[in-house]
Amino acid sequence: MQSEGPRVLLVEPFYGGSHKQLIDLLQQNISGCSVFTLPAKKWHWRARTAALHFSQTLPTCPSHRVLFSSSVLNLCELVALRPDLAHLKKVLYFHENQLVYPVRKDQERDFQYGYNQVLSCLVSDVVVFNSVFNMDSFLSSISSFMKKIPDHRPKDLDQLIRPKCLVLYYPIQFPDVSRPKVEYKVVSSPEEMPDEAQIGSGEFPSLGNQQEDPHESRTDQRPVSKRDPGDQMKPLHIVWPHRWEHDKNPELFFSTLMKLKEKEVDFNLSVLGENFSEVPGIFSEARLRLDPHILNWGFLPRGAYLEVLLQADVVVSTASHEFFGVAMLEAVHCGCYPLCPKALVYPEIFPAEYLYSTPEQLFKQLQRLCRRPDIVRRHVVKVDTSSYSWTSLKGHYEALLSTRCP
Repeated sequence: MQSEGPRVLLVEPFYGGSHKQLIDLLQQNISGCSVFTLPAKKWHWRARTAALHFSQTLPTCPSHRVLFSSSVLNLCELVALRPDLAHLKKVLYFHENQLVYPVRKDQERDFQYGYNQVLSCLVSDVVVFNSVFNMDSFLSSISSFMKKIPDHRPKDLDQLIRPKCLVLYYPIQFPDVSRPKVEYKVVSSPEEMPDEAQIGSGEFPSLGNQQEDPHESRTDQRPVSKRDPGDQMKPLHIVWPHRWEHDKNPELFFSTLMKLKEKEVDFNLSVLGENFSEVPGIFSEARLRLDPHILNWGFLPRGAYLEVLLQADVVVSTASHEFFGVAMLEAVHCGCYPLCPKALVYPEIFPAEYLYSTPEQLFKQLQRLCRRPDIVRRHVVKVDTSSYSWTSLKGHYEALLSTRCP
């Protein structure tokens, strides 16, 4: 008997980063998926023109029942250009939303991107957000956003969209944290990067008294204590694992560390994450001024990156925008103590003891921990990362991609 063919269309106009990870995860774990993507380049052009591209490249297939896409796609345009897709269950996934995405000045905000997302919601059957913060900030901003229209403004769009909305956390395939500590040299260019195939291969001993659940994937293990008594005298190891862009507020992070240095407080530093063509100037200044403290600097392949997280003590976010925060949760899973702004998505995920309200509070917390790193090394972070794992969330995504609407 012949298979009826692919049931789910996974469409991703910006196939990179967390967008790629989600599409790959769904394709690998849910049967009946067919994937159509565009490379993660020129985001603004993808948001403007991807619908036209996919209208010409998506096949006509009677077995298709569900269309899943990120909100980068203008779903309204795609369905208008391809009316044969209109009968599918249309699922729109928000990794971020353009109504509150930070820009230097509000006058720089391109109205069209947020407007496209609103239109896409109106033609969707299900609108999924990766956090309550993402959903609430989007829905509560629609009314004021539409006031930018000079006249004949639409009304009550949030009331039309809200019944379709649900929150489904981004599913993380957490690393196996049963790895040994390995020291890595400072990395400043791709040529210097260690070969990922040589890192993280083979079997590793478990850390602590970890009990394994035979029904749970080894990539979704709970965080464990990773410290031994020999670590207690080492300086506090601070890690910053974010994109090198202004919306992650590197200026606040580095100014805090420079203040620690001026106070002659000892620490070690790893600055990881991707950097792009326009790197904020603070990075070059910080590398010079903080050089004696730096253990790792720059992008690392996955295996080396995880080893650094396992060695680190504290992970810091200074973001001025965050709708979920995979990097922070991965670091916590690897045993890092988190320090996050008391804003954005963070209060939704992290207890109050890990949140700071002002730059001065961040400085004081880091100063205290630098002087008493043993506090961190004995501490078990009160965040259940398994709640955000693919193992926990798989059933919800399977239901989402079924033909039933919630």
